[in-house]
Amino acid sequence: MSSTVVISIMIALIVLLLVVGAPVKPMRFIGQGTVKLGIGILFLFFLNVFGGAIGLHIPINLFTVIVSGFLGIFGLASLTAIHLFLI
Repeated sequence: MSSTVVISIMIALIVLLLVVGAPVKPMRFIGQGTVKLGIGILFLFFLNVFGGAIGLHIPINLFTVIVSGFLGIFGLASLTAIHLFLI
């Protein structure tokens, strides 16, 4: 398939969703999940910035972002404890 066909199909799907309307419940779930993942990324970023002074570095990958995003500060504390005591 050429790129023009793929782009045309994507535009047609977007127009169809705009005309018909997207289901509210799944879109709300996806939106909330995306916001939580963004918050998890920020938590890990600031932990790495401020924890760098004491040698604490937790990699930002999908698992750590999910844990810190959905569990919040407690998830971040658990990742820190795992890093300090097990690794």
